[in-house]
Amino acid sequence: MTTQASTSDEQQASQTSTSAPGKPRWYLVQARPNQAGRAEENLMRQGYTTFLPRYSTHRIRCGRRVKVEAELFPNYLFIRLSRWSDNWYPLRSTRGVSRLVTFGADPLPVPDRLIEAIQARVAEQPIEPAFKPGERVELVDGPFAGLNAIFAAQRDEERVVLLIELLHRQHRVTTPVASIRKSL
Repeated sequence: MTTQASTSDEQQASQTSTSAPGKPRWYLVQARPNQAGRAEENLMRQGYTTFLPRYSTHRIRCGRRVKVEAELFPNYLFIRLSRWSDNWYPLRSTRGVSRLVTFGADPLPVPDRLIEAIQARVAEQPIEPAFKPGERVELVDGPFAGLNAIFAAQRDEERVVLLIELLHRQHRVTTPVASIRKSL
């Protein structure tokens, strides 16, 4: 019994020593289903610093492929709070917020290094194009599926121009970037 009491005392001491009074730390907030954006907006209006990691992806909507921003951790966002000086009570009544993630009765801070690493990863965008002019590609979707082509240019974020040989002539064809892959 004394060993359990001493270990819990050591854990409390280590938690209080790592979080200096007044120093803001990152904590995890669970949002209501599909309301993380609303929670982020309302928390920012209240003056809190938040971070909702998002990434770009493609989804099919109404039969069309569209580029969307998706949440890296659906229904979760990070909030920067000072354990001793910030008022935590408005968090519970903020629209879109379900709860502050806790372990036991106390919220567990997320290490700053982890948040910085996530922010760096989210900020990284592919600088180099996926295909280079003159590179051989294969069409995997659409009416020309299975044909080989030569990559000519990137028209915009979602479309590319290819040179396809049909009837002993090269023809320029514009197609979605998702319908091609590098030729094997």
